[in-house]
Amino acid sequence: MKLYYAPHTCSLSPLIVLKELELPHQLIKVDNQTKHTADGRDFRAINPKGYVAALELDNGEVLTEGPAIIQYLADLKPSAGLAPPAGTWPRVRLQETLNFITSEIHAGVAPLFNRDLPESAQTIFRERLFRRMAVLEETLRERAYLLGAAYTVADAYLYTVLGWFSFFAIETSRWPAVAAYEQRIAQRPAVQAALQAHV
Repeated sequence: MKLYYAPHTCSLSPLIVLKELELPHQLIKVDNQTKHTADGRDFRAINPKGYVAALELDNGEVLTEGPAIIQYLADLKPSAGLAPPAGTWPRVRLQETLNFITSEIHAGVAPLFNRDLPESAQTIFRERLFRRMAVLEETLRERAYLLGAAYTVADAYLYTVLGWFSFFAIETSRWPAVAAYEQRIAQRPAVQAALQAHV
């Protein structure tokens, strides 16, 4: 498998999952500005959407969108327990959680990357994001991981997005349970290995 990635993007979460599962893979870096891969190809020929992550399978199929990729990877090695079995109620809860991260946390941070956004608009986006973070704070006061006692692919995804907060001087310490959670995830060997490779 080939994972197309760019530093400081959501492609970190599939890489964390690949490392957790110890699945063989090749990393191919993409320049987000030029849309060219490190080996000189036009990334848009691989993923017409033009953004990472993209997972190219050995049969040539390309899968995009982080939440889809990490669920696919988890299902390759179900014994690792990174996702509940497909078709079960716990799997539906995982999908619910992934959608919340995508639409409310990931999409909540994304506008802040726009340097042309007026301060008044940034304030609105921050306040909305902080309301969603309050929901996570309540959740993580009651459990070690997003779905309970077990680490899942949702935790790899949330950890990835929380890593962007420092770009905007948003300290996760304002949410103590989230900050403690982030530190727990950061200590996982697979996370450390992924961070070292995702440069």
